[in-house]
Amino acid sequence: MYDKDNLKSALSRWGILLLISFIIAANYYFYDALSSIKSIMQKELGISNTEYGLIVSFYSFPNTFLLMAILGGIILDKWGIRFTGFLFIFFTAVGSFLTAYGASNLYQHGLGYSLMSSFLKDYSPELKMMILGRLFFGLGAETSIVVLNKIIVKWFKGKELAFAFAVNLAIARIGTALALILSPVFIGKQVDGNFPQWTNAIWLASILVISSFIAFIIYSVYDKKFDKKNKISLITDEEKFHLSDILSLLKNRSFIYITLLCVTFYAAVFPFLAYAPDLLFNKFNINPKISGTITSILPFGTILFTPLFGWIVDKRGKTATLMIYGSLILIFVHLLLSLTYLPPYIPMFLLGIAFSLVPAAMWPGVAAIVEEKKIGTAYGIMFSIQNLGMFLFPIIAGKILDITPKIINRYNGSEVLNYKYAILVFAGLGILGLIFAFLLKIEDRKHNNRLENLTIAAAS
Repeated sequence: MYDKDNLKSALSRWGILLLISFIIAANYYFYDALSSIKSIMQKELGISNTEYGLIVSFYSFPNTFLLMAILGGIILDKWGIRFTGFLFIFFTAVGSFLTAYGASNLYQHGLGYSLMSSFLKDYSPELKMMILGRLFFGLGAETSIVVLNKIIVKWFKGKELAFAFAVNLAIARIGTALALILSPVFIGKQVDGNFPQWTNAIWLASILVISSFIAFIIYSVYDKKFDKKNKISLITDEEKFHLSDILSLLKNRSFIYITLLCVTFYAAVFPFLAYAPDLLFNKFNINPKISGTITSILPFGTILFTPLFGWIVDKRGKTATLMIYGSLILIFVHLLLSLTYLPPYIPMFLLGIAFSLVPAAMWPGVAAIVEEKKIGTAYGIMFSIQNLGMFLFPIIAGKILDITPKIINRYNGSEVLNYKYAILVFAGLGILGLIFAFLLKIEDRKHNNRLENLTIAAAS
């Protein structure tokens, strides 16, 4: 005999997970929608590698320099999931629209064009509007992910928490994979050396983000009914955020090490993805459509492996150890791509494994070392510091590409960008991440292996 109430509860929480996973998948799709059409966008808009890096980096500006992810986490812990999610996912919708609008023909001599033409005249109005859009998108996106993480903790703590995080991440990676594959498809046909319909790729990404805002409204209606039915009240005075919560987090060495691992690991992956299709085009002479498909091996690998590793964490623990293994693989991959001509399929697949190991262990691990009432603030701090790396390293990589002398492509004899030193920077970040992963494991031993023993049984 099955427990009908438990079955309904399981269906509810997994249904909620699928709904909020669509939101993060749309977020990831938009973030990566430009990666596989980088060279075409540069040609159509007349922008340099450094300027492309600025478009990518300004996603992280509000969370790095305005500390919006931290403030968003505080708002989340103070005013709750529904208000915070509505506000910040709305920002992502606005930002996605402005980015697509800035690249489109509608913008030329349209609303805002004259204003953007009146200052910083070394930069085009299109570039400035796209940067503004990415800024608004980043303003909302990181806090919205914090909100979604707290939703997962709310519905799955003491149950299949690590597996739920892993499924959520796997679905998010579908967004990345589809962006890498579909963006080159939606740019349309080439006409006289140009792609007049290329902005269709960005408009599609924007529509998905706007749809995700509608999805969150649907979630909020259900969540409110659930809280009312189960008599879940608003946050009590004891549970409310206090400034001392930040100080206690900053004194938590395990939290510090996992945060530093977070920033170095993600800075070695997401900014790399923004350049990966172009790397494959320049180094291996692979055309943009195929290079985007090859790059999608990474997120498709995570779709398979992230739930598997999440299941392992729930059943076996070994959270800190998995983060060490993931960091080692990350270093190996970047060294292969930088220093060898090994076919890129193998490194990209290995990177997918690394990008499954670390997040599958990291995000549920935070719930093991931080009190639930501080979880929004903790994730906010992590995302803000993470965004520092995601802001700096696309610009650094673009600058390195602009100042590194070009090389002759070994396949067709043409002059191409030399990605060797830019990728070595990402390998260096991986080495730093490995150091922090080891320090985390050493610290965890002092606390009775909270992370290593993180299983469903231990959490219950």
